[in-house]
Amino acid sequence: MIGIFDSGVGGMTVAKAIEEALPDFRLIYFGDLAHSPYGSKSRETICRYSRHNTDFLLSHGAKLIVIACNSAASVATREVTDNYPVPVFEVISPAVRLAAATTRQQKIGVIGTRATISSAVYDREIEKILPGSRVFSQACPLLVPLVEEGWINKRETKMILRRYLDPLQRRQVDTLVLGCTHYPLLKHLIQPRIGKQVTVIDSSHAVAEELRLFLEQRPEVAKTLQKDGENLYYVSDVTPSSQKTADFIFNRKIKLLKYEEHSGG
Repeated sequence: MIGIFDSGVGGMTVAKAIEEALPDFRLIYFGDLAHSPYGSKSRETICRYSRHNTDFLLSHGAKLIVIACNSAASVATREVTDNYPVPVFEVISPAVRLAAATTRQQKIGVIGTRATISSAVYDREIEKILPGSRVFSQACPLLVPLVEEGWINKRETKMILRRYLDPLQRRQVDTLVLGCTHYPLLKHLIQPRIGKQVTVIDSSHAVAEELRLFLEQRPEVAKTLQKDGENLYYVSDVTPSSQKTADFIFNRKIKLLKYEEHSGG
């Protein structure tokens, strides 16, 4: 199975993109709602949670891992790749390559959690591809809790978004990276507030395409992946808002399976 983990339900945007790109393969998802959001946690804590999530997915049949959480990808990718003998994919590199190919004036904005922004991973990776480019980053710590609570179209969410995006507007960025997999659920609010002339980058489809190409080129890995049965969506906590958000993302009823034994503490 294709294993995917996130701090909550936002990473289901990645799971949906992978479902669409690789419909013949089964996937297992784990959303660590009990410990969400990861963006406000320390590096050590995020790495510990990431190991627990990976252990869970591998113990349930995953043969490769997709880190569908920017906070975890920014600080724990090496932790996962060094400690587990399976292919590991993450959402940052595909978004960086797409942003670098898209920007016209080499002025790129990035919004993300505190952990992602403070890691400066986007700044470093964009600089490798586009030396001399200007990257303007903005931490948006309130957005993940708002999405997890289902406050996707609330007036308060719109006001907070405007406050977060204003510094990037003033910098006149021409490309904006959504540095959190929860943020595509707010894209319909972000686009008009950052400006229609700004290209908004969502990494979910980029990582799904990268995974599709990898499996085409590595048939020996593809053969190890399960093709029968159903896709499984586990969470460490179930709330009415998380169920509503999951159903909204997939545009169908999603059965959230609670895994109570999971503990990152």
